[in-house]
Amino acid sequence: MHRFYHPDIEHMQALPEEESKHCVRVLRLVEGDEIEVVDGRGNLYRCRIVMAHPKRCCLEIVATQHVPPHWGHKIVIAVAPPKNIDRIEDMADRVTEMGVDRIVPLLCNNSERKVLKTERLRKILVAAMKQSLKATLPVLDEMTPLGTLLAEPFAGDKYIAYIDPSLPREQRKDFAREYVPGHNTMIVIGPEGDFSPAEIEAALKAGFTPVSLGQSRLRTETAAMWAVAACHAIDQREKLIKQH
Repeated sequence: MHRFYHPDIEHMQALPEEESKHCVRVLRLVEGDEIEVVDGRGNLYRCRIVMAHPKRCCLEIVATQHVPPHWGHKIVIAVAPPKNIDRIEDMADRVTEMGVDRIVPLLCNNSERKVLKTERLRKILVAAMKQSLKATLPVLDEMTPLGTLLAEPFAGDKYIAYIDPSLPREQRKDFAREYVPGHNTMIVIGPEGDFSPAEIEAALKAGFTPVSLGQSRLRTETAAMWAVAACHAIDQREKLIKQH
C-alpha cells in the first residue's frame, strides 16, 4: 500500500498539494483506493480516497494505529555539516532510514559550512521516513552552535567522537564498547578539521564521554552514519541474546 505524509491528517483529511499530485497523477490512484498516511508523530492512518483531485486528494480515515519507533529509546546525532551539501543530505537520508529521533547540524570553530538551509533537508527526511515504512519523523534542528548543545540537559548517555593524537589508538575508548544498548544516546561528531582543543575540553566538562569510531579515518557524514548503524546493530544483537 502506498504511503503518504501529512502532519495534520486527522483534522484535514486531505493530502497536501504535492502529495495529492503524486497520488493522483503519478500513481494514478482513484476514488475507492486505499492508502496509508503518517503524521510524523508515530501515527499511521489507513485511508480511502473519496475525491481524487491532483491539487487536493480528499480522504476518509478507515483505521488508525500507533507505530512507535522500533528502537525504543532516543538516538540523537549531532554533526557539523561538511562543505559539500550533497554529503549532508545523503547522511540525513541514511540515518533516517536506519532510525534516529533528532538530527542537530553543528556549528563548530573549524566548521567549513557556516549556514545550512533546512527546508530541502526536511523534505529528504520525509521521503526517507516514508520509504523505510516509519511513522515518526526525526526532529531537524537549525544550525546550532556547539556550546548551545553542550549546555542542553539530556537524560541519557553522551558521547563525543574525535581523534586524540596524544593517545595511542589502542588506548582510545571505542564507541562500540562504551555504548549501552537501550539507553538514550547522543553522539556528537565534529567537522572535517575536527573539534578544537577548547571545544573538546568543554564537552568533557559537560559530561560527554570521548570515543573513537573504529580503526578507519572517516569522513564526517560517514562517521555519523557509522555511529547510528552501530547503535542499531548493538541493540538488535542484545534483543536476540535476550530472546535466547
